[in-house]
Amino acid sequence: MKYFHIVIFIWAMFGSIHSNAQNTTKDTTLRLVERYDGVKYIAKILSDDGRELLLETEALGKLYILKSEVKRISIIEDLGEIKNGELREESPFSTRYAFTNNALPIKKNEHYAMVNLFGPEIHFAVSNRFNIGVMTSWIASPFILVGKYTIPTKNPKVNFSLASMFGTSGYLDGFESFGGLHWGTFTYGDRKNNISFSGGYGYLNISGNSNLEYVPGTYTYDSFNTANVPTRVRPIPSAPIFSVAGIFQLTSKSSIFFDSMFGSINSSTSSVYDGTYDPVTGSYTTTLTVSDSRGAFIYFMPGMRFQKNENRAFQIAIAGVSVWENGQNFTFPLPTMSWFFKF
Repeated sequence: MKYFHIVIFIWAMFGSIHSNAQNTTKDTTLRLVERYDGVKYIAKILSDDGRELLLETEALGKLYILKSEVKRISIIEDLGEIKNGELREESPFSTRYAFTNNALPIKKNEHYAMVNLFGPEIHFAVSNRFNIGVMTSWIASPFILVGKYTIPTKNPKVNFSLASMFGTSGYLDGFESFGGLHWGTFTYGDRKNNISFSGGYGYLNISGNSNLEYVPGTYTYDSFNTANVPTRVRPIPSAPIFSVAGIFQLTSKSSIFFDSMFGSINSSTSSVYDGTYDPVTGSYTTTLTVSDSRGAFIYFMPGMRFQKNENRAFQIAIAGVSVWENGQNFTFPLPTMSWFFKF
């Protein structure tokens, strides 16, 4: 009987050891471990004693790092995103190209600001589908509000969105000038690689122009009498506008993108006077020919984006802009540099 207690004790000891051995089994899921100095490891965590982590990396083997040096640890869900020993992570600025955006929503708590040579803008995620933003110049005029609502589908790579932009010239001309743009977007792809097709309608009313203009047509009248030339209220210049844009991630810190916009616009009316003098009667008559003037424009902007870290990025783009109006063409470059900040 005295040996029975010894057997029970030994059995309990082995059971405890076996239980502890099971409890100390380490999770060997592949993770991204980032230090505060920006160094990242793709590794398995072999042990965690509360003070240090023992990592097993493919490039460096096993190594210890202090937990106080660790900024974040995240599970790598898609091993296919590991290229040349680097993990290609999603950018918080993935909804934006240069000027246009795609149908993907800004993620919750990933609000961002963008500054460029023209001025700053800020965009907020109100919900998982609805984003709003503010855009202006460095002198706070003009001032533009923008909103976008995303419509997802069962296919995560297919998304639609509806967006509107409305702006005023601000204090520069007493808020008299205004404009707007309303469009829809179809985006195919994910946050790392996608292409978007957009179509919408824009208008721009510039103050300072006369509110009236001649009705298009041909009129002959005496130079002292112009009352027979009808007039109409000048329409606000407007145009259908289309865009094709895309972005493609190259490495964990760089992407290439392109942006474009094109459309035609009913910009103004043109007038041609033709004077005739009758030497017999001594009278002078004038023929006025009025016609609508249409214009067209296009810009194409390729560029490259560099992701400094998960909170900052820099991009540079070189664009060519062409405008056609009244049979004339004007072409000029439009280089841009932009800085992104997540907050």
